[in-house]
Amino acid sequence: MRYVAFCLFTIALGCGQQGTVTGDLRQWTPLTVSFEGPETSEGATPNPFLDYRLDVTFTHGESGESFVVPGYFAADGDAAETSAKAGKLWQVRFTPPSPGEWSYAASYRTGENVALSDDPAAGEAGPIDGAAGTLNVAVADQTAAGFYGKGLLRAIGGRYFQFSDGSYFLKGGADSPENFLGYFEFDDTFDSGKHEKVDTDVDDFIHRYEPHAGDWEAGDPTWQGGKGKNIIGALNYLASEGMNSVYFLTYNVDGGDGKDTWMWTSPEERHRFDVSKLAQWEIVFEHMDRLGIMLHVITHETENDEELGGDGGLNDTRKLYFRELVARFAHHPAIVWNLGEENDMTDADRLDNANYIRSIDPYDHPITVHTHNRKALTFYDGLLGKAPFDATSIQGEMQEANNETIELVRRSAEAGRPWAVFHDEQTPAGVGAMPDKDDPDHDLPRKGELWGNLMGGGSGVEWYFGYQYDHMDLNAEDWRSRDILWDQTRYALEFFHQHLRFWEMNADNALASAEGAYVLAKPGEAYAVFLPEGGSTELTLAEGSYSVAWYDPRNGGALQVGTVETVDGPGAQSLGEPPADADKDWAVLVRKR
Repeated sequence: MRYVAFCLFTIALGCGQQGTVTGDLRQWTPLTVSFEGPETSEGATPNPFLDYRLDVTFTHGESGESFVVPGYFAADGDAAETSAKAGKLWQVRFTPPSPGEWSYAASYRTGENVALSDDPAAGEAGPIDGAAGTLNVAVADQTAAGFYGKGLLRAIGGRYFQFSDGSYFLKGGADSPENFLGYFEFDDTFDSGKHEKVDTDVDDFIHRYEPHAGDWEAGDPTWQGGKGKNIIGALNYLASEGMNSVYFLTYNVDGGDGKDTWMWTSPEERHRFDVSKLAQWEIVFEHMDRLGIMLHVITHETENDEELGGDGGLNDTRKLYFRELVARFAHHPAIVWNLGEENDMTDADRLDNANYIRSIDPYDHPITVHTHNRKALTFYDGLLGKAPFDATSIQGEMQEANNETIELVRRSAEAGRPWAVFHDEQTPAGVGAMPDKDDPDHDLPRKGELWGNLMGGGSGVEWYFGYQYDHMDLNAEDWRSRDILWDQTRYALEFFHQHLRFWEMNADNALASAEGAYVLAKPGEAYAVFLPEGGSTELTLAEGSYSVAWYDPRNGGALQVGTVETVDGPGAQSLGEPPADADKDWAVLVRKR
């Protein structure tokens, strides 16, 4: 098999068959259990995706904590390499959240549409049913690469997501290309129809990411004799820039924009999945884990969110789609499920769909839904406080990000369920995150969107590329086209992680006298001030003596000294002038001495 078997053993089952466990048996690191079932294929009757159901229950011996993990048909178990469509292997992937002894027991049911049933006893018992074994899981290696050293990313009931190791997550990443998975070396992936809205200048366009071929490194994964180097190299570059998230669609046919991304065996099929393609996606997703890049999974877009199964509700076609997504990919430590870009479902349908995902996802990964432009402050009215939803995914004007963030932080808290507030698409859409003759240094995205979100108590941004320039939202091949923006995003995240206990601070712009200033504060302890137009400001302080330091959001680096080094509260005190470039934007850090 393509993965390295760090620990390999077999378990005799009551029926004389065997199960195989592969992977590093370590906390926070995914492992795979493979079973031999009936010989079948993607196109067989009974349908292996619909008429068979594998669920495996993993139980921790000491705590009794239990997870029911959906399994999937894996063909020959090595389909990423062989492109197999037939076989008799079934698999389940599990990420142990705790060390110690785990037991597992398989439920394998057969019968018409049994995969859609939530009745554990539905259908009849199949040959894997009752398979059981134990796993001895070692404690996490907190020096391991990427998320394997940090653990699962969860919504914890506050406005920031948190990893198992206790660290908080701030997002900076790529919103484009949204059809990231429309890549020429994935099996059965092609352009199924010309995009009607945006001219890509190429008929039958498909991603190749050739500018990133040189970013692939020896030891990085490939498949089928060297395929995948370009897409792996692209991710390497993004990680080298300090980015930690990628937004991508898993379904963009049925009227969608790119028409090159689907999980099924063809663009028309909706009940049979392409085993080898999904296994190749998994190679890429595993590499994202090792790089520390979160999977932001966009399950629909506005053109098709009411097409799958004939409506926007929790119909059988959509349930099967969600189940395969969860079975295949929920084991990844950092993943966010997004119900759709510019989503048009009703609130009732959004809740039904989100509740279903929550019911089958053993790890309760965060769930969100993306807004239409300039609708953030009304879009979520029917969802605030509702249990399946944990975050925003906002499309809006860059200069409104701070206000939108503050308002939705406040409203979600008042609704009794604080959300992480993310901005995931900035407008105007024609420009997107691209320097042009009017904004060569990304001043508007940096000041309005990036610092506006973070200083409002938000959890970060992903950058949308618009459609006016080369390397736009659908045909972007080179992430270096936004090199300046990645740097500026990294500088902002470094400021927050290195200098602030931001999870203890709240937005309070009224503390600064300067017009348009943003303030994040824990009064009496620390204040961060962002001055979009530079200059100086007075800051209303609690009693105490404070140091004053300046940070350059355009170039990053160390804290700098301005004309005032200390101030004393209480009351409004001048922070002095910045160390240079007084007409440029600056952040000011004011901390109790």
